[in-house]
Amino acid sequence: MRELNFEDVINRLVSFIKEKTEEAKAKGVVIGISGGVDSATVAHLATKALGKENVLGLIMPYYMNQDVEDALLVCKKLGIEHKLISIKEIVDAFEKSIGFELDKVSKGNLMARTRMILLYAHANSRNYLVLGTSNKSEFLTGYFTKWGDGASDYAPLINLYKTEVWEIAKRLGVPERIITKKPSAGLWEGQSDEDELGISYKLLDEILYRLVDLKMEKNKIAEELNVPMEKVEYVEYLIKKSEHKRRLPVGPKI
Repeated sequence: MRELNFEDVINRLVSFIKEKTEEAKAKGVVIGISGGVDSATVAHLATKALGKENVLGLIMPYYMNQDVEDALLVCKKLGIEHKLISIKEIVDAFEKSIGFELDKVSKGNLMARTRMILLYAHANSRNYLVLGTSNKSEFLTGYFTKWGDGASDYAPLINLYKTEVWEIAKRLGVPERIITKKPSAGLWEGQSDEDELGISYKLLDEILYRLVDLKMEKNKIAEELNVPMEKVEYVEYLIKKSEHKRRLPVGPKI
């Protein structure tokens, strides 16, 4: 992986949040706090940049589980204003109105888009910006819901791989139990990022870095990392099939 001066990166991230908030003449920022390391890291950065009085955390669970406790831990540690809003009634009412039962992926997407609506409702009412929590690993592989958790005004972590976010989280003082927990989007019980992706974040990041940043040939990546070529091709496939998620809608030239 690339060598970063993480203290320098943190300073740049803090400056970025402060500058973009000032440019937009926004009074503060709102963040969806999931109980995971990405949202915890963004909340810590935003608090450093803007002060705790200008950061609102929304905890929006469908399931009341350990993630809620971890999200509350982050908000209370930072001293930021926070609201706990169960989205179960909203999501269930929407599914009922459709007239058929959604599969778990579609329902998970509905949850993510419901959270986006709530984030923007609060942001608009306060003249706040929505800070996204997506990292580079998720962004490049399309591991996010389009117009859901992929929707935000600014995404401070978007150019940092997941393994780099963990390093920054350690330096910011994110609670260790959040840093070490198994990554999950919390879209259904027992859901795990790495199980869904079909690859560990450590290996994923090593391959992504070589494919995207270094633009190495696939056979050289497989040889250097001592992994089957199929692994490298799989990551390349994830990037290609999710290309539409990383851009605004386009149409043909007329």
